[in-house]
Amino acid sequence: MAYTHVNSKGETYYLHEYDAKLKGGRVYRNYFFAKAISPKGRPIDALPEDRSQVVENPKTGLPVLKRS
Repeated sequence: MAYTHVNSKGETYYLHEYDAKLKGGRVYRNYFFAKAISPKGRPIDALPEDRSQVVENPKTGLPVLKRS
């Protein structure tokens, strides 16, 4: 089951990850929240170790991971 976050507006978001390939061949892991399970990324069960805080955009309520 994917990690979920309920924002201040009562909407549920699911945490996903995907690997992006950068120029030079390096792979970078990206994280994003979506309102439904998305085929663009893999749902993950817990917050990543290097990002332990979830904050919300005050205007839209969209959750974002913040580095610790």
